[in-house]
Amino acid sequence: MTGNKKTGFFSSIFYGWWIVGASFFIALLAGGVVLYGFTAIFEPISVEQNWSYTQVSIAASIRSVEAGLLAPLSGWLVDRLGPRKMIFAGALFIASGLFVISYTTSLAMFYGGFVLIALGSDCTGSTVLITAVTHWFRKRLGLAGGLTVAGFGFGGLLVPLVTWLIDSNGWRNAIFVLAIVVLVVMLPLSFLFRHKPEQYGLVPDGTSPSNPETYRNKTAENLPEVSYTFKQALKTPTFWILAAVFTFHNVALQAVVTHSMPYSTSIGIQRATASIIAMMIPLTSILARVLFGWLGDKTSKQWLIVGGFVLMCLGLLSLAFMSSVGFWLVVPFLVFFGFGYGGNIGVRPSFARQIFGKGNFGAILGTMIGICSVGGMLGPILGGMAFDNWNSYVGLWLILAILPVISVITLIITRPGKVKTLDSVKV
Repeated sequence: MTGNKKTGFFSSIFYGWWIVGASFFIALLAGGVVLYGFTAIFEPISVEQNWSYTQVSIAASIRSVEAGLLAPLSGWLVDRLGPRKMIFAGALFIASGLFVISYTTSLAMFYGGFVLIALGSDCTGSTVLITAVTHWFRKRLGLAGGLTVAGFGFGGLLVPLVTWLIDSNGWRNAIFVLAIVVLVVMLPLSFLFRHKPEQYGLVPDGTSPSNPETYRNKTAENLPEVSYTFKQALKTPTFWILAAVFTFHNVALQAVVTHSMPYSTSIGIQRATASIIAMMIPLTSILARVLFGWLGDKTSKQWLIVGGFVLMCLGLLSLAFMSSVGFWLVVPFLVFFGFGYGGNIGVRPSFARQIFGKGNFGAILGTMIGICSVGGMLGPILGGMAFDNWNSYVGLWLILAILPVISVITLIITRPGKVKTLDSVKV
């Protein structure tokens, strides 16, 4: 049986691109509903339930920390079970969590719903999607990975829709509808996923081997590229350097994403306009995700990441001074911050793959993302505490602008791209 028949190829399109397409739409829905859409529910639920911003922010932190703790496990599972089962289960978890939130009557129930969402996010998040794509690409992984994570950026398009649903029908009915949408879209898409091309007589990037039967069921260790074990990767300074700088990345990103609408309304911007700003944050990151991913196939990934952090710093400074200098600073904020964080997200997977190989990529990337989730946990809470105590977000944005600077200095001084060979890494 040929690879085409076995994997359901259409025309001459390499099946890896179908996986990229399915990953894109799953990322779009997950990003729009679970990640970026949360800012739209922030104020309505706070007012109705009489909860403080810090209490509501903890829900986003629960999502981040639980997803982070489970990321290494999901990485290990996707390496062994493949992405299809993970994504199918993830859709069920996310929908269940949304159903629970739509009926919530207490903080405990609200947090419980986010526990379920965190489980689902981990099964449908970047660790699983990028690992799925990584197995199917090597030379064009930067572009494929960039297109995949661009889906999360396009999720920003759903923020005004989520806001409209909430304002028109109430936040409970809106969340209930979103739960149904997750089931209708994600479950069918999960069946498009295949694990490794070698299992179907194919190789990464669509190159056809002269004898498919000899290639079938080969593991990553048989391919001519470096392949770190999970334990070997943990012994490299590069792993911990990347984990540290992307933890800083997550602190700033999650604080901005979670509190963008509350910040906008706190400085006199109408809620409808605030939702547009929240939408534009991920949208402006889309081009950078694809562009940085594409450039990562052709130039230094490390220096692209450095550039991304510089742009994030400029974006945070623009956000901080928007309330005093003028609303026009929203434009440089969106451009700098969107390009900065989006570009880093776009190039990070291919950089990790270049260093550690694909043999245990899921477990390695999942553990790295798990560590970075500490930043995702702190960001929303710091934002809530800043507003509750200072009645302003400006001081927070200025403090967070320091983190990209630290990341740049770390990347330049330590040069994490210079890794040891496998022979020199002790197990």
